[in-house]
Amino acid sequence: MATPLRRSFTTLTVDTTHTASAPRRATTADRIKDFILGEGLRPGDPLPTEAELCGHLGVSRSSVREAIRTLSTLDIVEVRHGHGTFVGDMSLDALVEALVFRGVLSPGDELRALRDVVEVRQALDSAMAARIVASLAGTSNPELHALVDEMVATAAEGRSFPKQDRAFHTALLARLDNSLVGQLVAAFWDVHTAVVPKLGLSVAADLDATARAHGLMLDAAEAGDVEAFQAAVVAHYEPIDRALGVTTA
Repeated sequence: MATPLRRSFTTLTVDTTHTASAPRRATTADRIKDFILGEGLRPGDPLPTEAELCGHLGVSRSSVREAIRTLSTLDIVEVRHGHGTFVGDMSLDALVEALVFRGVLSPGDELRALRDVVEVRQALDSAMAARIVASLAGTSNPELHALVDEMVATAAEGRSFPKQDRAFHTALLARLDNSLVGQLVAAFWDVHTAVVPKLGLSVAADLDATARAHGLMLDAAEAGDVEAFQAAVVAHYEPIDRALGVTTA
């Protein structure tokens, strides 16, 4: 039986360019990242075997394994036991985990990190307001209105609505030709909702106002009214701002 042809990776070579005057020698992880970029690999594409990486990079197995572990924690590569190593999805999960931990470990002012996260969320929502409105103006979005109705009903029962809230915000950005913004909004939303209970914050009294603010945002976007959308964004964040002691002009 003929042996299947293996892909030839032209960018995987031994590093012989390092000199004593170089400011920093590329780590094995750096070189694997350069290889992924140089070969134009996409999420899900296979990487060379560990033995191939060792031979082509001129490094030990321990160096390759440590590099793969590092890249795996960043979701740059994915190790599938029994199948090999593949290019990862490169999600922002590692960022979320780090920010959640930072949010509950801030010395002195324990709410400072969460204030920072909320401020970034507000900045992203406000910065994308015009594009969100342009993408939804003149359209009908029953699935988004259904999410708003669910939030309002859940708030009336005195319960929070994290699943619907996240779905609403990510859906608002789904039509934009900018996947990174959507990922960032989702990541900071995840940090926000993970940190709030850890710090013992409660905004239960404002659940109804928060839920209805989502409806105002959607109505404004569908009407093509950027100013009304931005006002609704401010109303949406007022409850958490009050809980964090943030004063607005």
